[in-house]
Amino acid sequence: MKKIYYHKLIRDKIPEKMKKAGASFVVKKLNSKKYEKELIKKVGEESDGLLVAKSKDELVSELADVVEVMEEIKKFKRISHKKLKEARKENMSRKGGFKKRLYLVWAEDTGYRTNERKYKK
Repeated sequence: MKKIYYHKLIRDKIPEKMKKAGASFVVKKLNSKKYEKELIKKVGEESDGLLVAKSKDELVSELADVVEVMEEIKKFKRISHKKLKEARKENMSRKGGFKKRLYLVWAEDTGYRTNERKYKK
């Protein structure tokens, strides 16, 4: 049977499901440094699911996945709810929120770079 190489962090019960389905597979346990890196990558992967959600229920499920990974990052990095709340408040003060629904079409290059990924329209 054809192998598919995923090279990604998976949830704990996925190997059980694959075993029940009769699939052969290889999983490994990550060290702390690699685990942290994969958690951060997983946020992006789970967030991408929001773009393809077709219904409100799918959107809720994808949001739950994003929150789950974020909660795991908080736990792994020992970030308190209070610390995150303070950072959100600071970001809101510095950058504002999204109530105005502003969409940037273009801007002159001032050297400022965002950390966003490029999405296809």
